[in-house]
Amino acid sequence: MTNSKVYEKVEKCVEAIRAKTDFVPKVALTLGSGLGDYAKNIDIKAEVSYSEIEGFPVSTVPGHDGKFIFGYVGKTPVVCMKGRVHYYEGYPISDVVLPARVMKMLGAEILFLTNASGGVNYHFSAGDLMLITDHISCFAPNPLIGPNDDRLGLRFPDMSNVYNKDLQEILKKTAIDNGIALKEGIYCQLTGPSFESPAEIRMLRTLGVDAVGMSTVVEAIAANHMGMKICGVSCISNLAAGMSANPLNHEEVQEAADMAAPRFAKLVTESIKQFGDIEWFK
Repeated sequence: MTNSKVYEKVEKCVEAIRAKTDFVPKVALTLGSGLGDYAKNIDIKAEVSYSEIEGFPVSTVPGHDGKFIFGYVGKTPVVCMKGRVHYYEGYPISDVVLPARVMKMLGAEILFLTNASGGVNYHFSAGDLMLITDHISCFAPNPLIGPNDDRLGLRFPDMSNVYNKDLQEILKKTAIDNGIALKEGIYCQLTGPSFESPAEIRMLRTLGVDAVGMSTVVEAIAANHMGMKICGVSCISNLAAGMSANPLNHEEVQEAADMAAPRFAKLVTESIKQFGDIEWFK
């Protein structure tokens, strides 16, 4: 799909949503495993199912509902993506990042990414929350490959500060104020759907990776391309392959993420409430 067609698809999705709601969000929130019930923290004004948007990809992963939720977290207008799509589900990479682009065109200036991940750092434990300070992409195709559409962003976008420092500071302060332990580290996206091999985990640790998953980085690249401010938090749902005697399975990931969900939700909610204090966000 050429980027002009990508842009047209984004526009059509925005039009379909606008036919159902005129709500203008300022923060876009992508919910990963363990935050499936986060909507109860939102003063909901509208909901739009992905299936109501022609051509929009629908998640096939257990624990990922498929709809946009529009409303307020405190006084901050948000659009919440309840259920994301992944490259391993068979969608082209342009469809995987389509939701991020749509949320930007709906008005969102900040993209708050969350996920469940495997801990690569030996100092991490299942249930830890990690502030994403930078990322590495392994094997997932870059969503900007192909002809560049200047309406989306620059041909060669700078990636020096993908995860906004102001937003990181708010997340760290919010964690301290609410007694929530928050690790920091580098997140790596691989394609999945198979979990990584012990050798791959050793490779990632050598590269300086702290947590690994199957999402987030490509969305961050596309959002950064469009000029969004980005922050991310990862829930360490298990230790990665080769770090414990237990075989990995999705149920374990979901269970650990569910246990961390109350702390995760509190961190997300209280941080979003503070975003309004940032000078460039007012």
